[in-house]
Amino acid sequence: MADQSINYFRLPHIISTFFWVGRLPGAPGTYGSAAALPFAYWLQQWGGSGVLLLAAILVTAIGIWASGETEKALDGKDPGEVVIDEVAGMWLTVLFLPADWALYAIAFVVFRVFDVFKPWPVDHFDRIGNGGVGIMQDDLAAGLYGMMVMYAMLTFQPTLFGMMT
Repeated sequence: MADQSINYFRLPHIISTFFWVGRLPGAPGTYGSAAALPFAYWLQQWGGSGVLLLAAILVTAIGIWASGETEKALDGKDPGEVVIDEVAGMWLTVLFLPADWALYAIAFVVFRVFDVFKPWPVDHFDRIGNGGVGIMQDDLAAGLYGMMVMYAMLTFQPTLFGMMT
């Protein structure tokens, strides 16, 4: 049972819900993944893949702490409103893509498929681990799968949407 006295304005909760996106009704993981894309696009435009990778590492480290704190406050394993893990996974999925909205849309679908259906070892990471690490690790694995699919797509289909001709 969630603690009804949680302060939703505490820093860990703000971060773990990605500025309350995870509190939107319906599909918080989908919302968190979608909300990550404009930031990824801007980071890619501003500093390229290196900056996006550093941001993903930073979000992962901070996300481990913040999601662990939120999990404790809500008294439940991997609360649905915690979506910082989707942000980190989504950023990994688009890491080597050019900042292109059509490719980002495909990457979004690819990531969500891996996140929802959890093929091995994503499902394994979903079952093991506790606290913030346990929350983050399955989405990072889904993000790595997504990254590999998107990289392969661009490598073997370089003219996709007129990119990388």
